Amino acid sequence: MLKPRLFSSLVLCLTLLVFAAGVTGAQSGVRPKPTPTPAEQEDTEEVFVEEVRLPVFAYDDEGRFDPHLEIDDVLVVEDDVPQQVQSVRRVPASVLLLLGTGWDLNPVVRADTTRDIGLRVLAGLRDGDMVAAVQYSQKPEVLQGWTAERAEAARAIRAKLQSGRGSNLSLAIRRGVELLREQPVGNRHLVLVADGIDTASSKEYEDAVKRLISAQTTLHVISYSEMGRRELNKKGQRPKEAPGMTQSRADMATIGIDPTRPPGMRGGGINPHDVNSGVRFDPAMRRQRKAAEREMKRGESRLKTLTEETGGRLLMPASVDEMVARGADVAREIDAQYVVTYKPKRPLRKAAATEYRRIHVGARKLGLRLRSRRGYVVGGMR
Repeated sequence: MLKPRLFSSLVLCLTLLVFAAGVTGAQSGVRPKPTPTPAEQEDTEEVFVEEVRLPVFAYDDEGRFDPHLEIDDVLVVEDDVPQQVQSVRRVPASVLLLLGTGWDLNPVVRADTTRDIGLRVLAGLRDGDMVAAVQYSQKPEVLQGWTAERAEAARAIRAKLQSGRGSNLSLAIRRGVELLREQPVGNRHLVLVADGIDTASSKEYEDAVKRLISAQTTLHVISYSEMGRRELNKKGQRPKEAPGMTQSRADMATIGIDPTRPPGMRGGGINPHDVNSGVRFDPAMRRQRKAAEREMKRGESRLKTLTEETGGRLLMPASVDEMVARGADVAREIDAQYVVTYKPKRPLRKAAATEYRRIHVGARKLGLRLRSRRGYVVGGMR
């Protein structure tokens, strides 16, 4: 049996515990969650991590790719200000094949050849690369959307690629840029197989170029222009004949037919004026040939400038076999590329989206050669 004093103490303790629990429950159920102070909100403000990603090709004086590029090997200068390189790494590539099939202006363009070049590029890429394919003549057509399955893309090219008429390169580049923007910035590539002829206006071409540069894409071109120029020149050459050869053939043709007429005499009088010509010209065909040569030359100049700007190369093989082999070279170059990153000393978010910044990438190691794009558009890096 408890003593009265001990019993009173226990009752008092239990009463205090129940009261405390009730107060705590009331506080947790009624009082709203505290609102962060302005100072606390500033502490949790989102932080923007700015990073410029540049594709860089590394090779030695003999053209062999360097498999061991280090941060200290790379010098990056942006608008004449040296930058601190943060990383040098390899990442999977996003490769869009843009395949020209218009043959009406260039006699050497063949769908079979273009197909073989595209397949050779696919075969040379690494596992993990994303690929897509577009064919174009007067307008672009997607043959294969983005996929990591190169065999799937190869089947689409074999089944769907076909010859066309016309060559609207500007419209095709714009469609290609739309697809490339679906992939991460840093290692985007557009492989163009065409002759450089563009039936679009200069304004449309300029717009397509701006879009391509803004998309931070490296352009590689395997061009039919050299082969086409040789073929057109061959067709335009006059056959070489010794003096009097045409007249001799005419004389032999009349001997024995009419013994009353001297050799070479045809009809009722002197030979007509075309006996010694030996060549007939089609003015319309000659104008078309000259126009094609002119357009290929203009396209060659444009594409050379654009590949140099984006860090790629313009390849102009002289034979079909060489063109197909160049497909493997392009694939090997794409997968030998590094992505160099740095935080720009001038913040990106304080600049206009359309601002263009000049880039120079140099080598700090003897015997090392680096190639990259000449600049970037700020909006494309955000």
